[in-house]
Amino acid sequence: MASMPSMDNCIRNCTDCHTICLETVAHCLTEGGAHAEAGHIRLMLDCVDVCRTSADFMLRGSRFHHLTCGVCAEICAACAEQCDRMADDAMMRRCAEMCRRCAESCRAMSEMSA
Repeated sequence: MASMPSMDNCIRNCTDCHTICLETVAHCLTEGGAHAEAGHIRLMLDCVDVCRTSADFMLRGSRFHHLTCGVCAEICAACAEQCDRMADDAMMRRCAEMCRRCAESCRAMSEMSA
């Protein structure tokens, strides 16, 4: 099936993004200040959850995966943009990079019809 490699790649990106964002939340809470601002932490946790959900939808072959992937792409893009604001921090750069990669693959998956 032609779409499987891109789906496998998207699942991997969602899973990696989930992990990196969760690690980054812990880092941000330790750093304090702007890193630990409530809105920033909330967005990162949204990203953590939607990445896990999107991966789960694809793994179980849900016909609605294109919908969760569309939402995931939006949230990952927003998270990347926010993490870029603290790009002097290597962990934040790593998180922004992963979020951008995940957003890109999820956007491609969301454009496939159910």
